[in-house]
Amino acid sequence: MNYPVKKLFVLGLFFCLPFSSMAWGVLGHRIVGQIADTYLTKQTKKEIYKILGNESIAMCSNWPDFIKSDPSMKYLDPWHYINLKSGLGETELKNYLASDTVTDAYTRVNWLTAQLKNKKLDPEKKIFYLRFLVHLVGDLHQPMHIGRFEDLGGNRIKVNWFKEPTNLHSVWDSKLVDFQQLSYTEYAASINFSTKAQRVAWQSEPVSEWIWQSYQHTEKIYGDIKPDDNLSYNYNFKFIGVVNQQLLRGGVHLAGLLNEIFD
Repeated sequence: MNYPVKKLFVLGLFFCLPFSSMAWGVLGHRIVGQIADTYLTKQTKKEIYKILGNESIAMCSNWPDFIKSDPSMKYLDPWHYINLKSGLGETELKNYLASDTVTDAYTRVNWLTAQLKNKKLDPEKKIFYLRFLVHLVGDLHQPMHIGRFEDLGGNRIKVNWFKEPTNLHSVWDSKLVDFQQLSYTEYAASINFSTKAQRVAWQSEPVSEWIWQSYQHTEKIYGDIKPDDNLSYNYNFKFIGVVNQQLLRGGVHLAGLLNEIFD
């Protein structure tokens, strides 16, 4: 596949404004990247530095959303999510993923992982692919990016957040995370607690298991909402634990994947 990598690299340097429908929003993606950075091996950090230079994985994590401002990049939109119907069991979901050939977040994570293992990969493509992989791992841990086709992952479900009109997707992208009023480094430090045994177990999980875990949360989120619901303190109280768990798992999973590629 031929990507206009040089053009994208320049765009990545200059776009710094948030856009709608970003999984986790700017802050959430950086939290995932910041947590992952704490579990990278020395060799992995060295290899990532060769690709990104002084750009951290936390700061590169939003680039695939920023380039959405370029109309020529529209074809990349399906990379950011996977649509699944309601009511799937674990075996049914994983059987579907095993035969999945659609361009979606699952197939792209697998493809990007394989590409980055190629030591002869063009340096500019390494930048493109690594930025996208970091981002898409975050996407797969935001439950509404494992949403339903008919409502575009909650984008068509109108709700109110503290009386302000929005949609369910946006609540999970950014409203809940931003409501905590922490910087991405503060937020990462406040939730980055796991045992070595937990990390070993989480990092042994295949990408299909990440999706199954997110999907279970997605089903509960859909079951808890009605159009035009007024969401505020109680919704935050009910779901902030899920948000924090998914951000933490996303960071640990990302670190494990990057160590697998580069260590």
